[in-house]
Amino acid sequence: MSAESAYLPPSLTLEACLLCSLVKTIDQFEYDGCDNCESYLQMKGNREMVYECTSSSFDGVIAMMSPEDSWVAKWQRIGNFKPGVYAVSVTGRLPPVRELKSRGVIYKSRDTAVKT
Repeated sequence: MSAESAYLPPSLTLEACLLCSLVKTIDQFEYDGCDNCESYLQMKGNREMVYECTSSSFDGVIAMMSPEDSWVAKWQRIGNFKPGVYAVSVTGRLPPVRELKSRGVIYKSRDTAVKT
């Protein structure tokens, strides 16, 4: 396999949500929003919010099928989220989002390099 064939086109670049760490393509976030955070982050149809609320810099992935039965999901704080692929650690910080506090959502950075 050549280096060129291993390259993903920009539309297939994977991003991770900075709030829940769900991994999707930029186009998927723009078309569907975040499966877990759409009511807070409102990325659906808003590419600018997709760029602000996701990061292409993440480490490791977890494929979660049964959140209620998974000790890994509980350990990673994703046990209440929808089934999908999640990043273990996401580099970056979510910009201030007013709706989070008013809805009782506590933001904890998923960047393991930063202690919060």
